[in-house]
Amino acid sequence: MNDYSTNVNDYQRAYNLVQKITAQTSKVIIGKDEVVKMTIAAMLASGHVLFDDIPGVGKTTLVRGLARAIGLDFTRIQFTPDLMPADILGTSIFNQNTNKFSFHQGPIFSTVVLADEINRATPRTQSALLEAMSDYSVTVDDNHFDLNPDFFVLGTQNPLAFEGTYPLPEAQLDRFLMRLTIGYPDVDDEFRLIYQTDLSDHIERVQEVASTHDIHWLKGLVKSVHLANNVATYVLNLVQATRNQPEIKLGISPRGTLALVQAAKAYAVTNGENYVSPETVQQVLLPVFSHRIILEDEYVQTIQPEEILQEIVAQVEIPVH
Repeated sequence: MNDYSTNVNDYQRAYNLVQKITAQTSKVIIGKDEVVKMTIAAMLASGHVLFDDIPGVGKTTLVRGLARAIGLDFTRIQFTPDLMPADILGTSIFNQNTNKFSFHQGPIFSTVVLADEINRATPRTQSALLEAMSDYSVTVDDNHFDLNPDFFVLGTQNPLAFEGTYPLPEAQLDRFLMRLTIGYPDVDDEFRLIYQTDLSDHIERVQEVASTHDIHWLKGLVKSVHLANNVATYVLNLVQATRNQPEIKLGISPRGTLALVQAAKAYAVTNGENYVSPETVQQVLLPVFSHRIILEDEYVQTIQPEEILQEIVAQVEIPVH
């Protein structure tokens, strides 16, 4: 890959690179370019993604295609009620030849980790991901192990299946930068999908168009994206509104504020922009905030968090450029 240096064309080059990654990923997940781009933005923001969606819409396929387009190693962990923390992190095994314990790494020691149906595992197993997702490291038998600096978790859960599931606690939900929904394809895209009879063949057709070097460069651009004072004030006004809305029991925390800013900067890079606009903030607000607010009990069954957030966006004054 190219050895990039900082210049006025960096953000256009970043946009072109993201377009290439999206195009390759879209070979296996048709008509969902915006979801792919949001997933890339979460990666560039060093965050994690929770796909809250029904089975069969292409969550695993999207993740596999994205990992292949960037040349990253990929591991899928199927979460089940009998899954134990050691099945994720790894375990120490006694070696009779050396009379010592040696650590055998679990599947979490990968770059892209798909935690499939994460809400089917017990809270104890779910919590095994917490340290890894927040600190990029794990501790096993008092031994500390660092994970790949590009470690990226994509969790999935089925919002319609309640029997035999353990809802993720707020502390773990907060570890996900974004919650995304793929949804059904439209008719034309599903018509094209009918003729993709061999999924594995299409995965093989995804070409590597980026590298870890490119991802590091893009992450560096995210840090240099400009956030004007009036846009920062706009972000704070949106956050304050979630804390004062009567339907909301628990509004956005300071960590959520920082998550929105970081996601907006990363999404700006995917659009080839070197600044955060109010429109960019609005585009990432639902994916970043929807799983972080808790509604008052009387509203839980009658209204969705996204509806309240859309009302807040409509109410809060947008700053003039």
